[in-house]
Amino acid sequence: MDRKLITKIVSAAMAEGRDALTELEGLELLGAMGVATPGHIFVKNAGEAETAARKHAAPALEDAAPGADEAAGVQVPDRAPFFGGPRAVVKVISPDILHKTDVGGVAIVPNNLDAILDAMRGMEKRFAQPVNGALAHIEGYTVNEFVTHEPKIGHEMIIGYRFARDFGPVISFGPGGIFAEYLASNFKEGKANLFLSPETATREFVTELLSKNVVRTLAAGGLRNTKPAISDRAIIDTVMAFVDAAPVLAAAGVSEFEVNPFAVAPASEGHGEARLVALDVLVKLAPLAGKDLVVGPAGALVNAKQAVRPVDKIDRLLMPKSAAVAGVSEKSVNNGRIMVRNFIEYGFDKAHLYIVKPGCAVSGPDGGRPTIEGIPCYPSFRDLPETVDLAVLSIPAAAAVGTLSEIAQSGKAETVIVTTGGLEEKAGTEEIVAGMKKALDDSRKTAGRGPLINGGNCLGARSMPGKYNNFFIPDYKLHMPKGEVAPVAIITQSGAFAISRTSKHRSINPKYLITCGNQFDLTIGDYLEHMAKDESIRVFAVYVEGFKPLDAAKALRAVKSIVDSGRSFILYRAGRSAAGAKASASHTASIAGDYPVTKALFSQVGAIVVDSLEEFDDALDTFTCLLGKRAQGTRLGAISNAGYECVAIADNLGSFTLADFTPETKEKLKEIFVRAKTEEIVDIHNPVDLTPGAPDFGYDEGFKAILADANTDCGVVGIVPLTPKMNTLPAGPDSHGEDLTREGSLAVSYARLIKQGDKPWVASVDAGAMYDPLAYALEAQGVPVFRTVDRALKMLNRWVAANTPRSKRS
Repeated sequence: MDRKLITKIVSAAMAEGRDALTELEGLELLGAMGVATPGHIFVKNAGEAETAARKHAAPALEDAAPGADEAAGVQVPDRAPFFGGPRAVVKVISPDILHKTDVGGVAIVPNNLDAILDAMRGMEKRFAQPVNGALAHIEGYTVNEFVTHEPKIGHEMIIGYRFARDFGPVISFGPGGIFAEYLASNFKEGKANLFLSPETATREFVTELLSKNVVRTLAAGGLRNTKPAISDRAIIDTVMAFVDAAPVLAAAGVSEFEVNPFAVAPASEGHGEARLVALDVLVKLAPLAGKDLVVGPAGALVNAKQAVRPVDKIDRLLMPKSAAVAGVSEKSVNNGRIMVRNFIEYGFDKAHLYIVKPGCAVSGPDGGRPTIEGIPCYPSFRDLPETVDLAVLSIPAAAAVGTLSEIAQSGKAETVIVTTGGLEEKAGTEEIVAGMKKALDDSRKTAGRGPLINGGNCLGARSMPGKYNNFFIPDYKLHMPKGEVAPVAIITQSGAFAISRTSKHRSINPKYLITCGNQFDLTIGDYLEHMAKDESIRVFAVYVEGFKPLDAAKALRAVKSIVDSGRSFILYRAGRSAAGAKASASHTASIAGDYPVTKALFSQVGAIVVDSLEEFDDALDTFTCLLGKRAQGTRLGAISNAGYECVAIADNLGSFTLADFTPETKEKLKEIFVRAKTEEIVDIHNPVDLTPGAPDFGYDEGFKAILADANTDCGVVGIVPLTPKMNTLPAGPDSHGEDLTREGSLAVSYARLIKQGDKPWVASVDAGAMYDPLAYALEAQGVPVFRTVDRALKMLNRWVAANTPRSKRS
């Protein structure tokens, strides 16, 4: 790859104020990347073409015979004027005409001088008139070698590059030709179109991904004993040329770069093997480098503002030793006061906790400092007795600029959580935000490098290691999880999303629960990059509405390291549709990116990308509850007391197969049926149908036997809890006499079972709200519980796939 030539070609065009390269320049760009292009010659007009043909006539065609291709109306000349072969391709070259075929700027003609000149003169006449309402500037024409190939699926490919503000350069590969869009939209998702990021696309990785690609298989797979039309190496070489050039293209200012099609050209004289040849190229330009993005020392675009942030201070926010809260009411319970109470309740060191309250008295009634909730108050951050690790601002937007400026100038806080709402998302706050940014930018030039900011428009954070919770939701509205801290980090832009998940997942007490709002300073990528180094976090769950410039690339690197280390990453990407993107932008001032690209790139590195809020909840439960379990295979053991569930299990196996139980297991099941007095109505098969006549011990012992079977890798238990034979209701005033916490009940038995062994299993409680206590009791003990068995199987499939080593995946 000739980096200097790439930069030279693009710079020259941008210096002329152009937003696109001509095809001739595009071919030169491909040449600089080491990509094959057809032979071509450039002329300014038909007269120059005629002169050039007489000087540079091609040698006689050795394999052509007079009259060949007559059926196609093509006469093979005795001597081709420029390049060999029965045909030639004439194209107009103009910076104003990018889609030449649409306006008659491409002609495939017999390869003789008269036909070539006729085509060129026809174009000269056509483009002497306005094109799409304007007169195009015509630089000249090219006569191109006609590349012989079969224009069929798999023999024409599209390879492209585009610059996405969130990911940076993205490379795409898929079916090409005139049916490219139709084929891409009708192939199964992920099978034909491939998206790649230079951040993760090593040659080995690209080889693996292409091995599963439909287009590559059609061209190089050798289907039904046919010989491959081209080698894998030739395809991979071409894709990697784009991957390797992507950072250089972005730094130069290339916004889009597409070759459609690349044709599979068979081996010929001068080319010992089949190769991919670029037949048509389109290159668009834009000033990508500017205020936010600049060319870094390594020659690639970087986010200039992010580069100067003191992100090393992030530990001060996650595990502060000192803190101050601004916006605390003295006379009533407001958001700030709730935050202070939460700090105290979580065990934060009160000796290093302060309240900043402008206008407060210098001293209290006893001569000491005035206090609220027993915490001393100070009139400003400048007056604090120490520089605090964390400042929490729960103040109106109008006061935020002055307070943040004070913090930045005084250096009295290393990190700040801004819960102030309305910033950037509400019209009229532009001046406030600009003032905050200026104060922050100025502070970054000081020796202390200024504070690190989380928010605004966020609900705050809850850090168990940091011993604080600055959510302002009162306890009577939201009971925070208690008990053992789970090795889970939940990071979300939306505060409402965070507390909704907390309310629904009462058995998961995450190590960190971070809401970062509109990512005014700290970003999703920052948190992931930092937390990826914390091996104690085993499950990451992230909700994002939009990434800041190049932050998705940072997040992608972090996620790859997380998954490669054997941990789990769950992602819900909001703002996927045009309407969703608009709602996202109005809510947190986010920039919504291209969802298919986001899904593909994160899925490639092993992230669990979910398509619905329901799936997010299911994944969070499953991947947390099954920590410590091991994916051993796809042979499923299943049990239920309802025939419809057994059928549903068989209908929703996904990648699973039903295990063939060993004779020993079948004998155990037979004994259980006898004790349960159901042997006359139950056959032994998988799924096991216990029938409504089975009591709790039948469920308990039967499922234990299935999981213990040597042929079973994982399990699912479907519980339809309405039968009176089962103890599935909580104790109460009713006369039923049941108590699901009683010894021998499923809630007790399965609580023990989930902690035994390393085989993964999930449960379904398919019944109404009356049986919520049963589901909650199981969840509280770490059992992944779903309310339908098909949801249970879908998520167990995803867990097994995610936890199967890459080398063993199909």
